[in-house]
Amino acid sequence: MVKMQTARGIEIGHIFQLGTKYSKALGATYTNEQGEENPLVMGCYGVGVSRLAQSAVEQSYDKDGIVWAPAIAPYHAIVVIPNMTDADQVQAAETLYAELNQAGIETLLDDRNERAGVKFKDADLIGIPYRVVTGKSLKNGKVEVVKRATHEVQEVAIADVVSTLKQWLVEATH
Repeated sequence: MVKMQTARGIEIGHIFQLGTKYSKALGATYTNEQGEENPLVMGCYGVGVSRLAQSAVEQSYDKDGIVWAPAIAPYHAIVVIPNMTDADQVQAAETLYAELNQAGIETLLDDRNERAGVKFKDADLIGIPYRVVTGKSLKNGKVEVVKRATHEVQEVAIADVVSTLKQWLVEATH
């Protein structure tokens, strides 16, 4: 006796058998071994890019929002300026934003006039893998870097942010 089991699945692609409907309409034929022309038997397949994203989100989220894997995240990092009236925070953030993008680390800059908590919550919600914060530790030449997946917080010297994120991205893909 064969026991039937059920499992949850996510459709990310599909195959359709089209038969000869379209090949007849288009006059698409082949010649068989007996020399007779026959319409092609057609089919098509598709992979839904939006379904792939949906599948990734369904598999990786927490109470705060999406947790993108760095390999498929829309951005690798977000630089957040907690206090837009602090010229040092703004300058450090704009510099880091430019340096990260220049290094091939796809980065957003959150320079909205919102409270820091709103910015942090939004960054978690959209799931960007690494959040760089030009906040209080800037006085010591450091920024706070948060790993979205674990909420682990590390203070990193400004000069080391690019190399640190590059290393983390390499580690995340291995």
